[in-house]
This record gives sequence, C-alpha cells and structure tokens, in this order.
Amino acid sequence: MGTIGNHVRTRRASRAALLLLMGAAAGAPSAASGQAYAARESASEATRPAAERIAVGRIAAGERARYELRLGGREVGTGSLEVLGAERIGGYNTLRTRLQISGGVLFARVDDRFESWIDPERLFSRRFVQDQKELTSKRYREYNLSPEQRTYHQVDNGETGELSTSEPLDDVSFLFYARTLPLRVGDVDTIPRYFKQGRDVILRVLRKERITVPAGTFETIVVQPTITNAGGLFGQGGQAEVYFSDDAVRTLVMLKSKVPVVGSLSLHLKDFRAGQ
Repeated sequence: MGTIGNHVRTRRASRAALLLLMGAAAGAPSAASGQAYAARESASEATRPAAERIAVGRIAAGERARYELRLGGREVGTGSLEVLGAERIGGYNTLRTRLQISGGVLFARVDDRFESWIDPERLFSRRFVQDQKELTSKRYREYNLSPEQRTYHQVDNGETGELSTSEPLDDVSFLFYARTLPLRVGDVDTIPRYFKQGRDVILRVLRKERITVPAGTFETIVVQPTITNAGGLFGQGGQAEVYFSDDAVRTLVMLKSKVPVVGSLSLHLKDFRAGQ
C-alpha cells in the first residue's frame, strides 16, 4: 500500500507541476515580495526615453534554441524556441516564432505549441496561436490581432474584442521584446501592452548570475516576468525566472519555476543557432 500511495502522490505532483508550466494552473505565491524593489520601481516602460533602448536581442529569421525539460532535476522532455521565418499576415511583414514543449513523467504528459507572428521592427504581435495537449485534455486558441483597428478576432470561437494597445504582445512575443530592454539590476518595468485588456506585463530585473547548462557556462541577467490578472507560469504571484545571456544576443538560457512539493521545473539550453 505504501508503494501504491507513493506512486499516486508522485503522479498528482507531476501533473500539477506540468500544468503550471504550460499555464493551465495559477502560479504559486512569490517568495520574493515587492519590498526589495518598491524603493527602486522605475517609470513605466511605455514612458522610458527611446535613447535608453539598446540594440541587443534583436529578432532574426533562423534563430533556434533547444532545451532539456527538467522536473525536480530529472530530464523528462524537450523544448525549443525558434524564429521560423518571414510570413505576410494581413499584408504586413512578420516573423513567425514558436515555443514548443513536449515531455512528462508517468501519466503526466504535455505536447504544447505556442506561436506568435511578430512585427520585426516594432516587436508586436499580429497573430497568436495556443495549441495545448495535456494529459487527456486539449486546448486550441487562435487570435488574429489588428493593431491598426485595435481589435482582435478569436478564430476558434468567432469572438471579437478590443486590444489594450496598438502594439500588442502575447505570451511568446513579450519574451522577444523583453530581451531588447536595458535590463538593469533593480529595474521594475511595467509594460501595458498585453493584448487582452486588464493585463500588464511587469518585468523585475533581479540579479546577474553565472549558470551552467548543457550548452555551456553563461553570464546571465535574471528577470522575473509577471502578467497581471492571469494564471500560469507568468501569472500574478508566480515565481518564474527567465535567464537571458548577458551579451548582445540575449539568448534565453534557462527558464524555471518553483513548484510546491516537486521543486524546480525548468528549461535548460542544449544548443543555440543565431538568426541571419
């Protein structure tokens, strides 16, 4: 009975951890309160002078990063973040990007794909797709974004809504956008550009840290992203940390979350190919 009970607890914990990674569960309360940053909270990113933006982390076709998916330190799958190439959306130039994660343990399996079609100059989204297969459930969402009209159309159910901005971001494009910011330790940037109204992206730049992953050892900038009024890995109160390389490329070297019971769930860079 003890062995069976242990297997049941493992399956439940693994399921909860994987659903958290994919955004199907609310993030755990953050251990780091806002006290350390309250005194240094910066102006909103929207009001930051253009001169302070630096030419780093630019997006380019052909970029590809591949990852190990780990749960509690154990490798359980793979992931990738790619810039697939140029595509025209609604008559406009975009770069098609994809974040894909596949793996799991026991009966807790995921096969998830998130795609964003990004304006290569201004780094906002024109289309966003979520295709998630987790355990026995499936979820598909497809959004066509019209920044000029400040509207979006959800293709899978026919709904329409108002965009919160003329330069909308989604769950993938905000990662590409964030890496172009100065990212000074102690900064707290509020980015009021998530495509659904009532949600902002808040970026806290926590520290610089040297880390070792399968691809090698990197000097990194550690950022905590939070999407307000949302659940999932980047949801309000979550503990997600994104590790960008501290160089002109700003490669996403590691992404991790602290999960109750199980511990650390993370993506670790295996190899990287720069775009052209």
